[in-house]
Amino acid sequence: MLPEKEPIYRYSHTLRSRYSETDRMGYVYYGNYLTYFEAARTELIRSLGMSYRELEDSGYMLPVVESSVKYKAPLLYDDLITIDACLFELPKIKLKTWYEIYTERQEAPHATGKVVLCFVDRENRRPCNAPDIFVNKFKEIDGE
Repeated sequence: MLPEKEPIYRYSHTLRSRYSETDRMGYVYYGNYLTYFEAARTELIRSLGMSYRELEDSGYMLPVVESSVKYKAPLLYDDLITIDACLFELPKIKLKTWYEIYTERQEAPHATGKVVLCFVDRENRRPCNAPDIFVNKFKEIDGE
């Protein structure tokens, strides 16, 4: 599901599945995978030296406009989960994020996914370009 090229940025976030996130079979409920993606995406942005809150306070919102998950093997209660969040291109109007979820139980990912968010002007609620301060964070990392 991920593009077949190296990401321009990768961030790994670790968390542990909680009992309340599982169903009667002891599997993490499928809807929680998107919550895990969000946790990794939030920390990816924070790893760049800013936060979602700062983006919002500067007049931008980031609603989700597309999401998909491919489930390959179940996550279980109390799994230590690593979510790799990747970007393969600089954000323009959309921020396209890709994910792989791993545990120590197996080498292959348990799930892969994609979430696309759109930069929206908070005042007029219309799509807009990603703020330069955000885009420049990736350029700083890349040494441009």
